[in-house]
This record gives sequence, C-alpha cells and structure tokens, in this order.
Amino acid sequence: MTQQKAVTPHDIRSFMAEHPKLRARDAADQLGISEAQLLAATIGEGTTRITAHPDAIIPAAEDLGEVMALTRVDACVHEKVGRYGNYHPGEHASMTLTDDIDLRIFPKHWVHGFAVETQSDAGPRRSLQVFDAAGDAVHKIHLREGSNHDAWHDVLARLAHADQPQEQPTAPRSPVEGPKSRPEKADLLRAEWTRLTDTHQFLRLCAKLKMNRLGAYRIAGAPFARQLMPDAANTMLEAVRDAGIEVMIFVGNMGCIQIHTGPIQTLTPMGPWQNVMDPGFNLHLRRDKIAELWAIEKPTQRGPAISVEAFDADGGLIFQVFGVGKEGRDSRPAWNRLVADLPTREEVAA
Repeated sequence: MTQQKAVTPHDIRSFMAEHPKLRARDAADQLGISEAQLLAATIGEGTTRITAHPDAIIPAAEDLGEVMALTRVDACVHEKVGRYGNYHPGEHASMTLTDDIDLRIFPKHWVHGFAVETQSDAGPRRSLQVFDAAGDAVHKIHLREGSNHDAWHDVLARLAHADQPQEQPTAPRSPVEGPKSRPEKADLLRAEWTRLTDTHQFLRLCAKLKMNRLGAYRIAGAPFARQLMPDAANTMLEAVRDAGIEVMIFVGNMGCIQIHTGPIQTLTPMGPWQNVMDPGFNLHLRRDKIAELWAIEKPTQRGPAISVEAFDADGGLIFQVFGVGKEGRDSRPAWNRLVADLPTREEVAA
C-alpha cells in the first residue's frame, strides 16, 4: 500500500495562491488537512501563533471593542456582533456574559491559537482564531470596521508565542458519540426526569444511567420527547420570525457554546442553507444535514423548559432553541404553543 505524501507548508501556500477565493475551511478539506495546519503554513505572512487559553484570549478580545464572535459545528454557523466582557474563568468551564456575547467555554479544548491579518480593498481583515487538538475550529473573533484596530498590535505582543513554526502537529479527531440508550432503564429514566428542577441536571442524569442526550430522547416518549420531521426546523424558524417572539439559540462544539438571545427578523434561504441575516446576529443552517429533530420538555422550578433540538446523522448536536423566560420578556407561552404545533414524524408519515 502506497503511503500518501505529507502536505508541506510550501504545498499549502502554493495551493492557496492558486485558489485565493477559497474559504480556509474548504481549502483545508480539499488538501486533506486541518484548518489549523492551513493557517500555520502562513505564519510570518500575516499569521502569528498565539496562546490559545481563554484566560488570555478573552481579556485581549475585550480590548478590541465591537467584534464578531463565531462558533460553529459542521451543519451550523453562529455569529454574534458585540463586545466581550464579564469573563468568569474556571479550570473546567468558563463563561463570558454580556447582552450580545454569551459563551460557555471549555478550556481544555482551546489548544492552538492564531492571530490572522490579511489585506483587502477595504483595509486589513483581522481575527483571533482558536482550534482544538485535532486542528478543528473552536471559536473565532473577527474585527469589524468599528473595532478598536489601534489595540491590535498590543494584543499581538501580549499573546504571541516566542516560537513561530509553520508545521502544525495535530491529534486524531475524536469521533462523535452516537446515540446511547439503555431501554431496560426507560422507566427509571422517566421517573428521574419528572424530578428534574433545572435543565443542567439532565446530562448528569444521562451519565448516571449510562446514556447520552439523543439516546435518552429516543426511549423517553411523551410527554418528555416528541420526534419532529427534520424540515420542521425551518417551519420553527419561520414561525419564530412571524410571531416576533424572543428565543435562545445555542450552537456549540466541544470547546465553546455560543448563545443568541432575542428575536429573528430576516430569513434568507439559499440552496440547502437557511440563513438568519439580522444586524447583530447571523445563523447559517444546513437544513439537509438535520437527521433528527426533537421537541423536548424538562421540568424546572420556573415551569417546563421546552426546546427544539437538532442532530446530524452521526448523532452530533447541531442546535438547541428555547423560549426566553426573562421577567418582563416572557416568550415561553407563545414559544410553547409554537412548538406544540410542529408536526411529529409519525403524524406526517401517517
């Protein structure tokens, strides 16, 4: 068996020069490498290797003023415009919480970091980008026209590594855990489910019963879990827009979960993508990658928390949507009615 020749930094730069309009993620896929390896090849040519830990990255981002925060999974990209602030560090989990930039951060997956600067007709494009051990994107911070560009060089000086190699070793990518159920424990699952008082207790319950989220949904049954038609995700987004209600939209990978809280105003479908194109919030969703869609109800001290949750063919979580329940801005009753009207898979099949 012939071993494939390794792609060198020179090979990467040559490929990018031949395909200047190709997005970094797409270029990496075509070369069979990670996005972090692609960026590392351009170190010294607008790219600088930086420390990736959130305790360094997030305070630096606070100095950059209004920026765009981007977190993605394969089937969904979540973009929010705002300022970083109110950072709460933690060994296992951290968060930054402002009205616009709302993140849950898991530091062990913030492994490789780069500051990227490219030139365009509109001026320099600058970003801080963080990747996991496999070289896959965890979180990106893009400067905008109104950002504090005067702070950029100071941020680079604070974050830059002493060594700047163009080679980027990566670890094997961890496979997505498929649905894990214990049908013999379905009655116990339902009994414990009714005793929940907070949504955060649910994953602990799954771990206790040696299941995972999707596996539990598949065996719980009504009134806890109802499977919807996959295209009901688009119906849900249109209904949220039309009703003018506020929702919380969660999109996250292993290293970062990003949350939008507010309404949806503009939907712009394009091929398989459905796109939210609002002034401070963009969402890009591959509708054709939704394999399972669920309406979920969990009890809490403030009443039932009802969500719509999408999964890909491997069992990976694509997004979660909840109704906003803030005092004076309670969209939950309208949201709950909206979710109740979404068609179940069985009803449509019948």
